[in-house]
Amino acid sequence: MLKKSAFIAVPALALFAAVAAASPAMAASTSTSYQATLAPINGSHASGTVVVTVAGGQATVTEKVTGLAATFGGKPYPHVQHIHVGGKGVCPTTAADTSKDGVISTTEGAPFYGGIGTTLSTSGDVSPAAGTTLTVAPAGSTFTYQRTFPLNAVTLASLQAGTAVVVVHGLDPATLSAAAQKEKSDLVPSLPLAATSPALCGTLVASQVGMPVGGAQTGGGGTSTGPNLGLLGLGGGLFVAAAGTLVARRKMARN
Repeated sequence: MLKKSAFIAVPALALFAAVAAASPAMAASTSTSYQATLAPINGSHASGTVVVTVAGGQATVTEKVTGLAATFGGKPYPHVQHIHVGGKGVCPTTAADTSKDGVISTTEGAPFYGGIGTTLSTSGDVSPAAGTTLTVAPAGSTFTYQRTFPLNAVTLASLQAGTAVVVVHGLDPATLSAAAQKEKSDLVPSLPLAATSPALCGTLVASQVGMPVGGAQTGGGGTSTGPNLGLLGLGGGLFVAAAGTLVARRKMARN
């Protein structure tokens, strides 16, 4: 009789062990999403949205923009873009135009949104060193950008503090004043001022905290009902099975 009781109990113990092993992994798999609406600067008339989802030291950036300058030198206009950090965490107003040329340059906007923390390049380097590399910048008037890369500690800290700002650069020179059209870029003197001046800006704000990885839908903020809920359901079933085992053991003991 003792042998039968022990035999019935073994599967329940194994199932409890499986639940215990799965629980820490579930707790550790979390992500946080940060979202921003990109508003026009310098009369660009562009618009966009961006979502940065951080999980396990990796950042996945999904961005959609439209209405930017379309061409530069007869080719699709390269729009360098970055997550700026270390500033006030806001986008500059027209008051930032201290030179009074009608354009808020990158340098004039820096006290508001800070310096480059991460370059949102299409490939290769994502460090500040790639900040003005036109060959890895998304191009054209409308584009969708998505990339996953290791996130540096400085950018992560700024995201968590609410001071990270996405800035997309590149203006249509024809929209600038005659004086500004003649100016050189404050970042790359070989380029015109329009090429590196801000066109879109938005502060990243946390929208999802502690969501299971795979549960956050990029750009939507939804949750998945797949593997995680399945494990929870399995766990509930295991507890029921264990309870049944205990009842069976008691009946056998009485017999």
